[in-house]
Amino acid sequence: MKGLVFVEFVEFVEQEYSLEMVDRIIDNSALASGGAYTSVGVYDHREMFELVGQLSRETGVSEGDLLTVFGRHTFGRFLDRFPELFEGVDSAVEFLRSIEDYIHVEVKKLYPDAELPTFTYEPSEPGSLAMVYQSPRCLADFAKGLIAGCVDHFGSPMDVDMTPLADDHSVVRFIVRPRAGS
Repeated sequence: MKGLVFVEFVEFVEQEYSLEMVDRIIDNSALASGGAYTSVGVYDHREMFELVGQLSRETGVSEGDLLTVFGRHTFGRFLDRFPELFEGVDSAVEFLRSIEDYIHVEVKKLYPDAELPTFTYEPSEPGSLAMVYQSPRCLADFAKGLIAGCVDHFGSPMDVDMTPLADDHSVVRFIVRPRAGS
């Protein structure tokens, strides 16, 4: 997993909790990297689960909820870091439909060794989007947060529903639809 995500996680924990919390979760985790991350490094994705698990134990917030909130935060950071990926895009659905054929292609140009999830798209109601996430890293809750961050960015009154298609969350269906009454 790209170090950029780990660097963002450490910054997220410091911002939302404290530098002391960052130190505690790293000190209490068994990390091959020792918890020293660079944005260009590549690290075992299981370290993310170890860190999130430690943060969950410290805060009482579920691991899934922490990953979702972190995903939402990370979308905002990606918006700041890579504004060119959002140029000419008018809606959350339009952006989300471009993940596989445009966004991930551009990410691979910047980070050739990035291990990205795949998304396939299914027929859905007008104004909605049905997409299936697949990744052996099982970070669907993080993906849900990224999707929710996208919806927030475009000011879309939409709901993001997640249905696991595999027990380990390696395959998940997301339905993004207009919020009832909007």
